[in-house]
Amino acid sequence: MKKAKNDYVQLAVAMCRTGILGYGGGPSVIPLIRHDAVTRYNWLSDDEFGETLAIANALPGPIATKMAAYLGYKLKGVRGAFLSVLAHILPSCIAMIALLSAVNYLSGSRTVAGMIAAVSPVIAVMLGMMAYEFAQKAFKGLGKWIGAAFLLLALVLLEVLHVHPAIVIVLFLGYGTVHYRILAKKHSKGGTA
Repeated sequence: MKKAKNDYVQLAVAMCRTGILGYGGGPSVIPLIRHDAVTRYNWLSDDEFGETLAIANALPGPIATKMAAYLGYKLKGVRGAFLSVLAHILPSCIAMIALLSAVNYLSGSRTVAGMIAAVSPVIAVMLGMMAYEFAQKAFKGLGKWIGAAFLLLALVLLEVLHVHPAIVIVLFLGYGTVHYRILAKKHSKGGTA
């Protein structure tokens, strides 16, 4: 019984922390959720987090809320999902309501503009580190040349051809499914021979 309560508390604290510290929208929260889910509490492996993130990116809606709901559901079912989402969005809702008048008053302040400008590079570095770690895993799994080719292909699809990111993610998920099935068949044939 105590372990179950502890899981709920950990889930609520982790999602509340990501809701409070996740400045800049969904993509900036992902490294924080990853740290709690993979490193701090070991709810998911790094690979499972990457797969969950890819699927969540392909679905419509806010990415951080989908990740919170998935983690809560994985740990404690429907109650966990409800608690996780509530803990993630409630601090932001309360802060937004409480600070609305202050924001209106300070919107022209140069100090506030400077603070926002100072935080933006931190978000860029956090996202860059996460992208680098995922790229390392891709190069390890696919090899440097194929990994670099897929990186270039994604860049062309997203930036040159302006294909919607969800479509690109679904294409790469489809390739990953085929790729790993082929590898599984090769290993099973090699193991029986």
